[in-house]
Amino acid sequence: CPFRLGGCLKAHYRILLFTVFCNFKKSFRCLPFFFSLLQSYFVTDYDPTIEDSYTKQCVIDDRAARLDILDTAGQEEFGAMREQYMRTGEGFLLVFSVTDRGSFEEIYKFQRQILRVKDRDEFPMILVGNKADLEHQRQVTLEEGQQLARQLKVTYMEASAKIRLNVDQAFHQLVRVIRRFQEQECPPSPEPSRNEKDRSGCHCVLF
Repeated sequence: CPFRLGGCLKAHYRILLFTVFCNFKKSFRCLPFFFSLLQSYFVTDYDPTIEDSYTKQCVIDDRAARLDILDTAGQEEFGAMREQYMRTGEGFLLVFSVTDRGSFEEIYKFQRQILRVKDRDEFPMILVGNKADLEHQRQVTLEEGQQLARQLKVTYMEASAKIRLNVDQAFHQLVRVIRRFQEQECPPSPEPSRNEKDRSGCHCVLF
C-alpha cells in the first residue's frame, strides 16, 4: 500500500532508463537492462523503438513500490523527445557499457541535460556501468566509474544484465534515493496538539 509523509509521498515511481548506445550503427540496443529486471532473462536483440515502458511491482525495504520504467532512446535525433521524458521522470538510471568508452563519455552530457530540464542542482540518479561480466573487453575501469560518480554526486554501481548482477539492486537503490529526495522536499507535517486532536475527533451524541 502507498506510504505518505505530509501527504506528498507515494509508492509509485516513474523511472527513466537512459541507455547510451554501445554502437550507434547497430540496429538494437546494447543495454537491455530493464528486461533482466522484469522478465528474469537476458535479451540479446530487441527493436530500438523510441521508447519502451514497463511496470514492475516490488517490495523495497518493507515498502510496496510500483515502478513505471521508461527506457528512452539515446540517439541525438530524439533529443527533443528526451527532454519531454526528463520533465516527468522522478528518478534516472544512467546506463553505459564498461566495454565502450564512448558511451561512458556521453554520460556527463545526459546528466547535465537532466539537471537543466529539472532546473535543479541535484536530482535522484544512479550511474550504472553495464556489461561488467565482459572483463576482458573492459574499456572503462571501476575507478573511472567511481570518479565520474563522485563528480556527478551520484551512486555508482557495476552490473551485468546478462548474468543479472546488480540489476534489481540498481533499481532498488534508485527508489531509495527518490524516497530520500521526496522526504527532503516534503517533510512530515507537524503533529497536531492535543487540543487540536480533541477538536478534530469524532463527537457522538446519544439520544
